[in-house]
Amino acid sequence: MGESITEGTIINWLINEGDSFDEGDIILEVATDKVDNEVPAPASGTMVKTMFQAKDVVPVGEILAILEVSEEVKSKKETVIPSEAKESHKEKKVSTPKPVQQPTASTSFSVNNTNTFFSPLIIKIAKEHHISFEELARIPATGNEGRLRKSDVFSYIEDGRPFKFAQAVTQDPTAYRIPQLNFDKGKGKVIEMDRMRQMIADHMVYSKHTSPHVTAYVEADLTNMVNWRNANKVAFEKKYGERLTFTPLFVEAVAKAVKDYPNINASVDGNNIIVKEDINIGMATALPSGNLIVPVVKNADTQDLKQLAANVNELANKARENKLAGDDIKGSTFTISNVGTFGSVMGTPIINQPEVAILALGIIKKRPEVISTEKGDEIAIRSMMYLSLSFDHRVVDGFLGGSFVRRVADYFEQFDVDRKI
Repeated sequence: MGESITEGTIINWLINEGDSFDEGDIILEVATDKVDNEVPAPASGTMVKTMFQAKDVVPVGEILAILEVSEEVKSKKETVIPSEAKESHKEKKVSTPKPVQQPTASTSFSVNNTNTFFSPLIIKIAKEHHISFEELARIPATGNEGRLRKSDVFSYIEDGRPFKFAQAVTQDPTAYRIPQLNFDKGKGKVIEMDRMRQMIADHMVYSKHTSPHVTAYVEADLTNMVNWRNANKVAFEKKYGERLTFTPLFVEAVAKAVKDYPNINASVDGNNIIVKEDINIGMATALPSGNLIVPVVKNADTQDLKQLAANVNELANKARENKLAGDDIKGSTFTISNVGTFGSVMGTPIINQPEVAILALGIIKKRPEVISTEKGDEIAIRSMMYLSLSFDHRVVDGFLGGSFVRRVADYFEQFDVDRKI
């Protein structure tokens, strides 16, 4: 489910204890980050025992269930569970996390995660790093139903434990307080956010809270690119068996600009800036549910147009069919959001953490423009686009941000109309 996965959440058991199943039947669904995975039965047999329940967060390496395979399978391949393992499975119980006492009124700590049931693993990590329960309660939680995950704690430690010396809320009458307003939210159909929408919401709020966003805009003339693509898309698909959309052309140009300005391909680690060696371009993509996900084109700078088109089409198809794997959405170093797909003229995108910039591409629109020709200035119909780059002003200044987005626009405008497919 992905090399970087350390734990997963059981969404639902589709086979109950005592039920039989055939090889390939889906036994359970497991969620890892933004991707839901179906776990098929390795062989035909019967469910003997499930070791965890729905909504449990399970570390990699744990036994989820004990299956009894059919005699036919046993004869082909002996899969005998040692007696010691059987006994340990019988005795194994899932420990129920103990509730943690809320901070007292005298300290008035603001609590970010409302679920104060911390697992034994979280408590063990907290003890090793001398983190109090009050400090744990302030760490933003991304687990199911607001549970604090191991990755949340380690991310918090890597960020330098910003709440380590948090003070009690003062009662200074002159201090600014967030007003407790009772807004009229209106009446209507109540729709509960699904798990992915909650994760997106948390990720966006965290990004705006972490990175001071600045957005730079440029305008690009894509007439040459549009004419070349329209003239060659049929021949390209006939030759390579891949549809030629604008996305691989955009990814190609952005990868070139990133090589020209490598500091845009970075992340922040405390007081350090990590300039990434690989150029992995994320593509913000809409799912059938309406949620967004970011599949990643790995090492985009090393691929030709044929490879880029194949990768882009494969990732887009997987996204539409909800078949993206964990590694398909991991490791992006710079993200593109094509808001023009929805008819938007331009956008102000939110940075995809832990990156330091994100590029929004507006709709390609024909407009009368003044151009310079051998005869002088003339008015012509051109295919124009607005590009907007949101960047993290902690590490990207206006010169770098403005120069980068201008370089992307230059690559768009200088597209070779005589290019061979």
